[in-house]
Amino acid sequence: MSERVNEEKNLPADGTKRAGPQPDGPQPDGTKPDVTSGVTKPGGTSGGAGVKSGSSPVAAAKAEAVLPTLGPMGMLRWAWTQLTSMRTALFLLLMLAVAAVPGSLFPQRPANPSIVTQYIKDNPDYGKILDSLQLYDVYSSAWFSAIYILLFISLIGCVVPRAIAHYKAMRSQPPRTPARLSRLPEYGTLVIPAKAGIPASEAIEDAAALLKKRGYRVDVRDRDGARPSVGAERGFLREVGNLVFHTSLIGVLVSVAIGGLFGYSGQRILVEGDTFVNTLVGYDQFTPGTNFQSSQLQPYSVQLDKFQITFDRESEGKVGQPIDFKADVTTKESPDAPAKKDVLKVNDPLTLGGTSMYLTGNGYAPVVTIRDGAGNVAMQGPVVAKLQGDNYYSSAVIKVPDAKPEQLAFAGFFLPTAFVTDEGVSFSGDPELFNPQLTLNSYYGDLGLDDGAPQNVFELDVKKLTPLNARNLDAGGITLAPGASYTLPDGKGSISFDGVKRYVGVDIHHNPGQLYALIFALLAVAGLVTSLYVNRRRVWVRTGTHDDGRTMVEYGLLARGEDHRLAGEAAAIRRLLAGAWDLEDQGSQSAPSGSADNDRADTSNPGTGTGADTEQDSADHPAADFIQSTAGSSESKKDQ
Repeated sequence: MSERVNEEKNLPADGTKRAGPQPDGPQPDGTKPDVTSGVTKPGGTSGGAGVKSGSSPVAAAKAEAVLPTLGPMGMLRWAWTQLTSMRTALFLLLMLAVAAVPGSLFPQRPANPSIVTQYIKDNPDYGKILDSLQLYDVYSSAWFSAIYILLFISLIGCVVPRAIAHYKAMRSQPPRTPARLSRLPEYGTLVIPAKAGIPASEAIEDAAALLKKRGYRVDVRDRDGARPSVGAERGFLREVGNLVFHTSLIGVLVSVAIGGLFGYSGQRILVEGDTFVNTLVGYDQFTPGTNFQSSQLQPYSVQLDKFQITFDRESEGKVGQPIDFKADVTTKESPDAPAKKDVLKVNDPLTLGGTSMYLTGNGYAPVVTIRDGAGNVAMQGPVVAKLQGDNYYSSAVIKVPDAKPEQLAFAGFFLPTAFVTDEGVSFSGDPELFNPQLTLNSYYGDLGLDDGAPQNVFELDVKKLTPLNARNLDAGGITLAPGASYTLPDGKGSISFDGVKRYVGVDIHHNPGQLYALIFALLAVAGLVTSLYVNRRRVWVRTGTHDDGRTMVEYGLLARGEDHRLAGEAAAIRRLLAGAWDLEDQGSQSAPSGSADNDRADTSNPGTGTGADTEQDSADHPAADFIQSTAGSSESKKDQ
């Protein structure tokens, strides 16, 4: 119909038709119009390629439309739009979680390079392939870093435009008052009797003051008009919380990146009496960050004075279980600083020089003295025994590369409280040092340390060594109690068991982004909670004066998104308005609103009769009011 009217308007004064699109349908001569060129062709065909006969000009235009090519800049804008969408950010976050899985499936070179080397040797068919895919260096790999950087960019691209738009929305006025408030999910009316002497302008000022006191941002419209109204809005903290959450995620990513770039970690075993100095050579194992510099190390020192363990001796079934660990240490912040006594305990790290020192392990270190075949002391001091079983049953490995004429080695077990079964098998019956015993086998030969190849200090490869003592040899094994000594066969030397010390294992971490990561994580939780519990709401109130002098009030509420508490908010606002105008004792019957712009306010309350009947009721009830909820109706859905 609109197309025909438009074409009739385009007719010239003489009544002839202009060139251009013609109306659909056959012409007087039996031909059909050409909707593309305006030329009528015989036979009922149109000149537009691919356009069916009788199609409208709009369809013809769409059929002939040619989309412009994007070009390089257009492609870049399209790619940026896709990258900065929230859907892409969530997808990248999922990809980052999936990409971290191989880090827990395969050994990682930064954590233990020797294990990775051994893993490749044990799996020669696919070990090198995994290495080429950087699966042994997952968190520093190119593909993991690419996902990390893309997620970082995507979050920034999502947050910045939303923050700008939200800032503009906070500075803008509340939306205009709808023409029909009854379309809103929550709607109601109030009637102020004429004897109250409250005109429409004063009533709207009262409503604005109440809404502002309740936390709404208000704007009064047409204050001196016949039907003044007020628009109110609140809940901007919801989007603020959402923005804080996403910004905090960016902060967490940056903090983790800073920790990976400039942080470091290391491990050290300290025997009672030993001192650790925070230098590269002071670590047993050291893992630097990507941009680590040795100048970051502050030369503090920690000396282990004494380590104490408290074992449970009272609980049934748990006798001998450790219940407390305490390491007494002496610390110095710098070489020239005064010494300070301190205590290192589990879950109570020691903070020195920007690092945190954690107590992670402990055990026994038997003190031995080994002499070679020439009678010279080839090795003397504590030997760290590695825990292997219950009651501090530990393995001990001793390598003596300085022994002459042959290098010596020992491997065996240390038992804090030794017991022997009827079969002659020794075991530890208690973790305390009630009957300490050192049981060893001895070997001689080339230990393989002179070629510079790294070895595990807790393991001994005996394939290239010749045994001296063992249970299956005539010389038998070596069993020593504290203070005892043993002479090796063939004049190879001797070993003595001088005593037992305790040792601790400590982890030392320096992460400059750790505190910031915690702060941003807490902000992210706060922002998420805010976005979940704060609702974005809009309220409109309109007033008008009835012919008989009464002031008619109607109000409506609308929520941005799901808000199951909107009905409660409507009831609260109604109570505030009624209380401000002393309407608490009013009835709940319908009342006419001749000057209101809402149909439901102008007519009778459903179920009360016609408008005439309502007019009569209003005379009997001059201050009646009306409330209703239209949530879920077709009208409310249109406005949402």
